[in-house]
Amino acid sequence: MLESLLLNFLFLLLPVLTYLIFFENRMHVLTMPVVVVLGAASMILCMSFPIYLEVGFIFDLRLIPLIMVSLYSGYKYAFILYLVLIIYRFIIGGDGTIEAFLYNTVLFPFITVWSNKFRQWKPRHRINFAALISFFSILFYLFTLAFQVPLNREFWLLAVNSLSTYIIMTLILMFLVEKIIANTKARESFLYKERFHIISELSASVAHEIRNPLTVTNGFLQLLSESNSIPGKEKGYIDFSLKELKRAEKIVSDFLTFSKPQSENMVYSNLKEEAEYTKNILQPYAHMHQVEMDLSFQNTLHLKYDKNQMQQCLINLCKNGIESMEETGGALSVSVFERKNNIVITIKDTGIGMTKEQVAHLGKPYYSTKNQGTGLGMLMVYSTIHKVKGNIKVDSEVDKGTTFTISIPV
Repeated sequence: MLESLLLNFLFLLLPVLTYLIFFENRMHVLTMPVVVVLGAASMILCMSFPIYLEVGFIFDLRLIPLIMVSLYSGYKYAFILYLVLIIYRFIIGGDGTIEAFLYNTVLFPFITVWSNKFRQWKPRHRINFAALISFFSILFYLFTLAFQVPLNREFWLLAVNSLSTYIIMTLILMFLVEKIIANTKARESFLYKERFHIISELSASVAHEIRNPLTVTNGFLQLLSESNSIPGKEKGYIDFSLKELKRAEKIVSDFLTFSKPQSENMVYSNLKEEAEYTKNILQPYAHMHQVEMDLSFQNTLHLKYDKNQMQQCLINLCKNGIESMEETGGALSVSVFERKNNIVITIKDTGIGMTKEQVAHLGKPYYSTKNQGTGLGMLMVYSTIHKVKGNIKVDSEVDKGTTFTISIPV
């Protein structure tokens, strides 16, 4: 029995180790399909090599992969595991096939219904709840079995063994999975911080170094443009040069938004002025694209931040939302409110939306969903929010729209 139990435990560990070694650094959009395949393989192996108790009963740990995938992903992916479980159980055959089908059919919706709430809980609560679900799942199985077999010593040994095994195994696996999730988030957070730190230092030094020769060159060209000894055609070249210099200076100014907050721009406010400024400056642009722009402000919390950078951050997000609706029009809603000790900003549009892969790339240098975009606008948004220790959540669906939720701790 001990050998079979350890073998089943190895089958449950196999997906965790495989994902950790081969798939942890892959794209987020590949995560759940890979987990489903690995979970199905683990479930089939557990059913193929069950645990034989000395008292004559047979049981295995097939339900643990189904429970974990159901809680983390919901019915969409868990239904695949449910089908694999049912089909393979019919292939194995033997006594109890119909009973197993009915049991799993009743159990499946009961587990998946908790998925949305489960993902919102803290890791410790998720671990405990998964163990609780395992306990009640086996308890339900034992309850159905009680009508088919005598309630003798062998039955109670099965009950004790199955309940304790499922709870312990679920706790171990849930702890490992939550640890992987925590490590992944910590690594991503570190990479974001390192990226923004490098961009901040580099942009500030480069911008200040370039500004000086640009200013000198601009002065000399203006003097030349006022000279009477230069023909009109050549003055036209000077005018073009001056225009390009102004454009270069604008690019340098944009780079400065990635640098550290400037002391002369620091304010202690509740973001009301910045939100209203964003709406006023983009209202004509929104009307031009048949977009209705709405602002809701209900915040009393105050925060210290760089005013110019925060204004540019909100403008970039709202402008992107408007441009996503330029072909069909729509509505852009901006809300600023407080939630506990956080200032929450939501910017919601009804535009073309984005795929999960596009959302995963947001905030990376030179990545843009626009044909002629540079990606610097979104990079500036993430950089600004990072400086005030906030976080950004993006919910988007193709042809439905996008919602940016910014949460800033106070």
